[in-house]
Amino acid sequence: MTDAFTTSHPRFDVILSDVDGCLVSEHTDALDLPRLAKLADHNRLARKHADRPHITLCTGRPQPFAECMTRLIDNLDLPIICENGVYLFYPRDHVYVMDPAITSTHLDAIAEAQHWIIATFKDAGIVIQPGKEASISPYHADPHALDPIMPRIREEAEKRNWPLRISRSWNYINCDLLHISKTTGIQRFFDATSLTHDRAAGIGDTLGDLAIRQAVAWFACPANADPKLKEHADFTAPSQVIAGTIEILDHIAH
Repeated sequence: MTDAFTTSHPRFDVILSDVDGCLVSEHTDALDLPRLAKLADHNRLARKHADRPHITLCTGRPQPFAECMTRLIDNLDLPIICENGVYLFYPRDHVYVMDPAITSTHLDAIAEAQHWIIATFKDAGIVIQPGKEASISPYHADPHALDPIMPRIREEAEKRNWPLRISRSWNYINCDLLHISKTTGIQRFFDATSLTHDRAAGIGDTLGDLAIRQAVAWFACPANADPKLKEHADFTAPSQVIAGTIEILDHIAH
């Protein structure tokens, strides 16, 4: 569905960027439309001149939000990785492809786990991020409220043999299938596009983005990134969120 392409850029053909903390705030701040427009201009010029790496997305966000973001940055040519590897979405063809390694048994386990999490923690203020189909993201506005909940979810998963990997981002507990991740999504992306790891760069802000770091030749963070992730970065931008991402693009350009 995606034609292979290369650029004349000396180092990179593609940039895989996380969304939350890199393009948008982790919370509900207004979108920085002027800077998103700069990313859209970048992608339009990449499409026209093939002289710079295209920017696409690798995110834990569900497909509908990720699709909105890829439209905002005018990425029509490359698939995006959604829901931590569950889906590849092809913008040009408007095609959604769930990882074929996800079976009905896996989806049944996800549904059972989600029902238990809601029943157990609703009085603690936990809600489930809508829109995900093969993963679960319990959310709380206070990140510290998740600290005692995460080990309880992990314990229940082990007891009931739910095939889940439990991890954290700022305000979410990520409950993902053990065999599905940004790593598997990125590999599917490279298989689908014939692009290569050695001609790819990445941008991320939380430890979940180590999967991007490990899959690309060069990796950068905005200033708001987890200090433990910054240790693995080739470059850390002086500014936060999308302002930092623009600085990363400028750094790549030079």
